[in-house]
Amino acid sequence: MDPTELLKLLGIVIVVVGFALRLDSILIIMVAAVATAVVGGMDPVAFLDTLGTSFVSNRSMCIFIMTFVITGTLERNGLRQAAAELIGRIRNATSGVIVSVYGVIRVLFAAFNVNFGGVAGFVRPIIMPMAQAAVERDGKKISERHLEELKGISAGMDNVAWFFGQVLFVGGAGGLLVQGTLAGLGYEVSLLDLARVQVPVAIIAMLVAIVYYNVIDRRLMRRRARVIKATGDATFDEAARAASDGPASGEKDGEDA
Repeated sequence: MDPTELLKLLGIVIVVVGFALRLDSILIIMVAAVATAVVGGMDPVAFLDTLGTSFVSNRSMCIFIMTFVITGTLERNGLRQAAAELIGRIRNATSGVIVSVYGVIRVLFAAFNVNFGGVAGFVRPIIMPMAQAAVERDGKKISERHLEELKGISAGMDNVAWFFGQVLFVGGAGGLLVQGTLAGLGYEVSLLDLARVQVPVAIIAMLVAIVYYNVIDRRLMRRRARVIKATGDATFDEAARAASDGPASGEKDGEDA
């Protein structure tokens, strides 16, 4: 191999060394891009053209980054606290009910191809604080294990609602994908027919998800109540693990479910 060809890998070396030294990420990438263009014999016009083309083809990443920036700014200015205070005013609102209501709203809006922002843009800054506030209504802090389970429930409901709801929109990406797949197999179907077939599927999927996640929420709350009764502290995870893994716990969960 011609040793001069190895110079074209200079950009990779710059990226590795730069990240190893914990330098500015954007600066590292730009320096690596310029160095690669120079050693590769690319003229400035061609370099800028390639850079602009890559930016346009990956512009959706900018929207993704903007979502994090906006969400972080809102959280810093009290969005989570406002959501928690709101749910604190609603009596008998459990985390399972909150997640279920969000799932229904999510699937209805998905049918019109309206996206709330998903887990990063809506669940984390709004739904999670509301669900957590519903758990901490008794004045006890939520345990780390309970919080992680609650995150899984919220994210799971978001995925189910968006997955089955977006196909209800005629002309959406999901419907076009299914139509194209069926066409390749020799089945010609219209997007309207696909939406009609998807309606009962989406309803059943949402009902199953609502029941399933509410059962999990009830089990988590029962475990929390046992731990508080035994130790007086809901955040004592060792006691929570012992209470949930014991034979008596399994029997009670089975009876209540």
